[in-house]
Parts: sequence; structure tokens; C-alpha cells
Amino acid sequence: MGRINIMLLSSVSSHFYTTTRNKRLKANSIVLRKFDPTVRRYVLYYEKKIKR
Repeated sequence: MGRINIMLLSSVSSHFYTTTRNKRLKANSIVLRKFDPTVRRYVLYYEKKIKR
């Protein structure tokens, strides 16, 4: 129950990464700056929960 699966959605394109995060330690949503291969630059990725 401690870790949940999340999707990191690009703010520019439809590209996404999937990862897990610790729900107990990180209560807020994750925002990361990662590389987007469709636009070939670094952009912000926002967390979205994966529906089961």
C-alpha cells in the first residue's frame, strides 16, 4: 500500500513516462523536468494517477 503507480505527462506533447512513488512520504503531486523526445527538449512533466 505504500507505493502507487503514476504516469508523468508532458506539458508540451502527448509523451509520458510511468513510474512509482511513495504515497506516505510524498503527499503532493510530482512535477519533474525531463527530456521529451517528441519535441527534443526538456519540459515539465506532471503527475497523473494510473487508473486500474
